[in-house]
This record gives sequence, C-alpha cells and structure tokens, in this order.
Amino acid sequence: SRRPCFSEAFTSAVSAGTGGTGGTYYPIGGALKSVFEASDLIDDVQVVSTGASVQNINNITDGLNQVAIVMSDVAYDAVNGENQFDGQPADIQALAGLYPNVVQVVATEDSGIESISDLAGKRVGVGKVGSGVEQSAAKVIESAGLSYDDLAQVSHTGYADSVTGMSNGNLDAAFFTSGVPNSSITGLMQSTDITFVPVTGEVADKLLEAYPYYETYTLPAGAPERYDLDAEVDTVAIRNMLIVGSDMRDDVAEELTARFYDYLNSENVSVGALKQFDPETMNQNLVAPVHPGAQAFYDTLSEDDASSDGEDADSAGTGS
Repeated sequence: SRRPCFSEAFTSAVSAGTGGTGGTYYPIGGALKSVFEASDLIDDVQVVSTGASVQNINNITDGLNQVAIVMSDVAYDAVNGENQFDGQPADIQALAGLYPNVVQVVATEDSGIESISDLAGKRVGVGKVGSGVEQSAAKVIESAGLSYDDLAQVSHTGYADSVTGMSNGNLDAAFFTSGVPNSSITGLMQSTDITFVPVTGEVADKLLEAYPYYETYTLPAGAPERYDLDAEVDTVAIRNMLIVGSDMRDDVAEELTARFYDYLNSENVSVGALKQFDPETMNQNLVAPVHPGAQAFYDTLSEDDASSDGEDADSAGTGS
C-alpha cells in the first residue's frame, strides 16, 4: 500500500539544503536541481545555502527542506538522539550514500604545526557552529587528548573566512572537512605556504574505534587534481549522504534515487566530488535507515544483477 501522502504540493516544489556557497555541497545541489526537475513529479527545486549538516537535518524536521546533503557523523547522532540531538532523534532517512568527506587539517608553514597535538596553544578555525566541519573538528581534537580550552583561539569560521584568517596571519590552522580538492584550500595555496596536518596514529585509532562512520583516507602525492602534494598525507574521512524526511512519498523517493543513480552513471557529472565514489555503493554502509522508496529502486538493481547472472549462466551452458 502507498504510504500517506506527505503533501500534494510536494510534487511541484522541493527545497534542497546544501552548505556554504564556497563548499562542495552547494554545487552538488545545483547539479541535483536539473536532475530532479527532469522528473514529471518535480516542477521546481530550490537550492538553499545553509550552515550544512546540523541545520539541514533540523530544516528537514521542520519541513523547510525536503532533501538535503549531510555528513554521516551528524546523521548518526541525529538518528540515535546523541550530542546536539540528545533526547530528540530526527526522523530522517537515506536516499543514497555519496563521496567521502575528508578531514583536511591545514596549517600555515610558519606555525610549526605538524601534528594534531601541535594545535595546543594555537589559533584554529573549526568550522561554523552547527556544521559537520565543526563536529569532526571537535572529535579529532578530542581524540588527540585536547579540548577547545587547550587552543589559544577557537574561530567558528567557514571555509572562506578561515582562508582569510590564515592568509592574513590571524589563524594558524583550520579544518576543512569536504571532498578533495577543496577549492578554498587550493586558493589558499596560491598565496600562502601551508602544511597538511596528518590525522594518524593514536588519534586516528581512537576515532575509528569510537565512531562507526570514520574510515581511513590518504591524500596522494603528485596528483595534480588533488593538490599535487610532495608526499602523501594520511587522514580520516566520513561519508556524505543524501537524506529526506521519512514522510516523503515512496514514489517520489524512488524517482529521485533512480534519477540520481542514472545521472552518476552518465557522462554529465560536472561536480568532481561526485566522481569520487562508485554509484554501485550508494546503498552501502549507511548510518540512517534507507527510505522505502529508495530501497524499492535498489531492489530493482539487485533483480537486474540476478537476471544478468542467470543469463550468463544460460550462455555458459549453451556454449558447453
């Protein structure tokens, strides 16, 4: 049976929560706009710049956004009613897993910062209040045995303001948790000598043990499209997710998921971050429940695989 209709008006307009205009979420929202508007169910997609993950989840709960991009760590907390969502779990569901959000800690070369522990006594940009960047920054700092109190200055700056602060000498380091490359970091490298600070050893071990949504990630050396570093840098990453409210109609959720999958498998993908993961993993390792409509689409993929396997077996039998 079809689930209760969220709103017939939904079929004409969708608001998509993204992030700051200088990050990766916003251009992904722009790409999704044309993909989703090609559906007969969607007439208009409004792409909204927001404070990113936490605000996006709150906006879906409040009905301000219907679709949003979030980091898995914030989604995990929301689903389980932890941290900023303590005692108030959010009723969100996943349409798809996306690319990894890589924790990129960048310091000015003259700051002398070479490890996360070296952030003690330094001026650090940790991301906007309520953003997924700040959530990961706090956990990384905590895993190094530090707290915000151990820093000389905590600046709740977004990417653009962090770059400004580092370039004019007002910040020693900043967290950029995003896809790779981050255009703000690329811009900073044009004017300022910087160091990528690894998240490795005991710090990484504690993160991976304590939080199920972290994974290891290596920034490669000599890759022009990923900063062209002299030496590789080990860090950690958190997967991004495309989420909706649980009250989205099944047919709409299935349609959006199918169109997104087809887009990722086309030659039309214009946002680099969306090329950094395999579309076949969209429904894997998700920390929020998969929307039934999205699951219905993924089930068709499984059926196609099974059918293909059967045909291959028939062909093998015929040829024997």
